[in-house]
Amino acid sequence: MLIIGIDPGITGALCFFEDGEIKDVIEMPNMADGKKNKRQINGPQIYNEISNRTEGLSKKNVAVVIEQVSAMPGQGVTSMFNFGQSFGVLKGICSAMQLPMYLVRPAKWKKYFNLIKTEKDASRTKVIEIFPYISSKLSKKKDSNKADAILIASFFYNTYQKID
Repeated sequence: MLIIGIDPGITGALCFFEDGEIKDVIEMPNMADGKKNKRQINGPQIYNEISNRTEGLSKKNVAVVIEQVSAMPGQGVTSMFNFGQSFGVLKGICSAMQLPMYLVRPAKWKKYFNLIKTEKDASRTKVIEIFPYISSKLSKKKDSNKADAILIASFFYNTYQKID
């Protein structure tokens, strides 16, 4: 089964995970959104990334696992709107592709990996411990979003039985 773990948001990531191994992890495709260096996720590119990796696979052999995000205290209205918009685009792409979707709350997967009340970078360290072969793709501090996508996919792989 191919599991696609997604850390939503403009600076998020997508992880392609199969048979307990990371096949690939990429930064969230994004593009310019008007003026002032604003960014938005690039829906067509996300579609292409997922489509290319699921080509020839039965939909029952694919699971898209998206971190279920919600408003957070202290975040501005505009940034939360943009974050929600990205989440909706991802759900829309997966719905249009008719791929099975699962939502997982951050607290659930973070608890599984003992990452509650840790620094954001702790997920990167955890991934390198579990999957040392991926460390070269997680060499920068900003790669913690890739690590989150990997852990989301790994959490699903480790905790959910395949339903036939």
